[in-house]
Amino acid sequence: MAFLQRLAERIGNDRFFKVMRLYPPYLGAGVVVRRVARDLTSLEVEMKLTPLNQNFVGTHFGGSLYSMCDPWFMLLLMMQIGDGYVVWDKSASIDFLKPGRGTVRALFEMPREKVEDLQRETQAKGKINPVFQAEVKGAGGEVVARVTKVLSVRMKERNGAPPPSV
Repeated sequence: MAFLQRLAERIGNDRFFKVMRLYPPYLGAGVVVRRVARDLTSLEVEMKLTPLNQNFVGTHFGGSLYSMCDPWFMLLLMMQIGDGYVVWDKSASIDFLKPGRGTVRALFEMPREKVEDLQRETQAKGKINPVFQAEVKGAGGEVVARVTKVLSVRMKERNGAPPPSV
């Protein structure tokens, strides 16, 4: 089990997300988890514009905008779906729509009903690639970027037997 998984298990998933601000890439960029639902169905992150995360023209650096969105869908799903599944990030893209100025926020939602649907679909197919989107919004609510994440979800091998093939 990886260090971060052990930490989440030890301090609790909701607290784990709060201490992610100490993760070195987030510490430098100033990414902070502002709110996490106790049932892990939603999470909101925020990033203030600072000299450490701005680009040449004084707006949010695109890499920081993407970084603030990177792990959340995978982690929310992984922590809800259970031990019988393997969840990975498969691919990602980001569309920059407007310059990000000031404080930006993004909301990530993983409703329990969606997780149950993904469980059923994975059980039926063996492996799936669900797509999720989040919007990065500026202080006025304007969308400055849209992130699309594709996850890989498959059944874990049991007793040495391979998961069902697709």
